[in-house]
This record gives sequence, C-alpha cells and structure tokens, in this order.
Amino acid sequence: MTTKGNTMSLRQLFALLALSTLNLAECQAAADIILGQVAPFSGPLAPTGSSLRAGIQLYIDATNANGGINGAKLKLVSKDDEYKTEQTARLARQLIQEAQPVALTGIVGTGNVSALLGERLLDDTGIPLVGVRTGASSIVGSNNPWLFLTRASYANEIEKIVEQFASTGNKRFAVFYQNDAFGQDGLNSAEKLVAHYKGEIIARASYEKNTTEVAAAVKAIAAANPQTVIMISNTAASAEFVKQMRAAGNVSQLATISTTDGPQVAAKIGPEIAKGLSITQVVPAPNAVSTPLIKEIQAAYKRFPNTETALNHTLIEGYLSAKIIGEGLRKAGPNPTGKQLREALKTLNNRDMGGVFINYSGKSQSGLNYVDITILNREGKLLR
Repeated sequence: MTTKGNTMSLRQLFALLALSTLNLAECQAAADIILGQVAPFSGPLAPTGSSLRAGIQLYIDATNANGGINGAKLKLVSKDDEYKTEQTARLARQLIQEAQPVALTGIVGTGNVSALLGERLLDDTGIPLVGVRTGASSIVGSNNPWLFLTRASYANEIEKIVEQFASTGNKRFAVFYQNDAFGQDGLNSAEKLVAHYKGEIIARASYEKNTTEVAAAVKAIAAANPQTVIMISNTAASAEFVKQMRAAGNVSQLATISTTDGPQVAAKIGPEIAKGLSITQVVPAPNAVSTPLIKEIQAAYKRFPNTETALNHTLIEGYLSAKIIGEGLRKAGPNPTGKQLREALKTLNNRDMGGVFINYSGKSQSGLNYVDITILNREGKLLR
C-alpha cells in the first residue's frame, strides 16, 4: 500500500509538473512586448498612417519569425485619430491603459505630437515615444527626455530645397503651407533660410488642415510668379496644389518636404502633371539596394508581402523607428519597462542601423539627420 501510495504521489507530482510547465509556457507566450501607435488610418492622411503601420508591422513580423527579442514576441496595437489633434492624446492614454505598451511609435502630425507632450502623457506614464511623423522645430527643440526622433528636422529639409535652387540662381521663392503648427513652423524656417541664401519670399499662402481647399493659395502664388515654391503640405493637398498650379499655366519649380508622398501624388493627378515635383526624403530610397537597411527591408517585404501598401519611403520610416525600438529592447533585457527602454536608447551612440546611423547619446533627441532630394519623372517614379 505504501509503495502504491508512493506511486500515486509520483503520478500526481508528474501531473502537477506537467500542468505547471504548460501554464508557464502559456504565460510566456502571452507576455508579448506591446508597441502602441495612434495615427490616421482614415481621412486625408490615411495613407501616411497606414504606411507607417505597415513598416512597423514588417519589422515585427521579421523579428518574431527570428525568435523575437530576449525570448519575447512583439505586437503592435493601433488606434485611429483621423489626424485630429484633439483625439491623439485621448486615444494614446486609452491605448496605454488597455494594452500597457512599452513604447509608442508612428504618431503623425506636429499639432498631434504637441498635444500629447502638452498633456505630459509620456512623463506621467513613463513610456517613451520613438519615431514621429514630424520634424518641427517646436518638437525637435522640446528636448523631452521620453521623446526619440527618427528623422531629420523640417528645417534641415527646407534648407536642402533652398540650397538646391538658390545654387541655380533662383532667388524668388513662395511658400505654400498648412495653416497650423506644422505649416507655420515650416514657414518660419523657410523665411530664415531664404534670407540666409540671399533670396526673397514674394508670396505666402495657406490651406486648412484636413482639407484640399487650395484654390485661394494657387491664385495668390501663381499671381506672384515665383521661381520656386516651397510646399509645407501633406500628400492630398500637395497633389491638388500641383494640379491647380499647372492648370493655371504656372511653370514655377515646385518642391515639397517629405510629408508628401511623390508616387501617391503621381497616382492622384497623373504622372504627366506631377513630373518635375521635387521632394526631400529623410530615409534612403526603397530601391537603394547598396544600403544594408534597404536590402534588409526588401528581404523582409518579400517574405511578408503587403498587398495594400507599397514599399515606399514612409514604410521605411516606420520600419526604421521599430528597428530602433528593437535595438533598445535588446539592450534593456527581458521584461523591460518603459524607463529601462528609455535608458537603453540613450546609450545608442552612432549606432549603425544598416548604413544609417543613429545617435541619442548627447543632449539632442533628434537621432538622425539624413536628408536627400528626389524628383518625379514622367513615369511617376522618384529619381535622385
């Protein structure tokens, strides 16, 4: 009986051990590292938010397929703010409460990020924000210790435009801009940089956020007949502005910053009308296979194709932001907190992300200053 009793006890012990192992495995499987994104997935900027999300998800898919990070899988939770400033902070707070992400990423818009910072959401929750779709000086200069930028500033992009065209003798500039914090920031930078390069801004005209109502701006700028128009605008408004400027017979050189997606402009209004539009870029081109980062992204995109989102500059920007978070998570160790991730990111000193170098070790949170300029050809493709 004693032997039999002991045998039963061993069976019970093995059963308990098996159950414990199963429960442990289930807990480990459930312990995903959550990344949170609040961005526009509807409205005029839906392609921007969706492309950023596609890039973030591509990094997550590729990383999880290779075993995750420190034994954990990554997961993205997203909410749609429709590019409406008043919704961004509210939805971000809701996402944090519901999903408990270790980081936020892929937020779109100067005013939207400003609202989030203004409510001290990052400071109060101890969650870093890595990668935003803005390069406004007000954001770059905020020096918020929880904010890690992954793109060059708008001032850097605008300087690239002014330098490029001033060097060819263009001195008469106009500025077309969105009538909000984003556009005003770009206008202020343009005024300083045009003056620095001995030029003159002879016309300034705006459109309202979340619209494509550009007719008044077209009339004012076309009448001034500038040599170069600097466009501080998003894709939908940029496309309508180019279309109406050309319909008005204006032949000014049109140049926009990276908030405009060139191929989308060509798709909206036709490549014949869009050709000649210059666009600054803050990440390497999708076909720059000599850049290790792009080679990596192309391989991942081939393995995890996205039928809804093309491999474009915005997708690359999302992927790079996620990859930077991944580097921080690896350094932070298992079961990282937001604070541990922040401290790990601050140690990234001239870190090679694949031919693109990130540096957060100084006082600035900018991290990356890559800027290139491209132009749409008659096939609607971007050329350097």
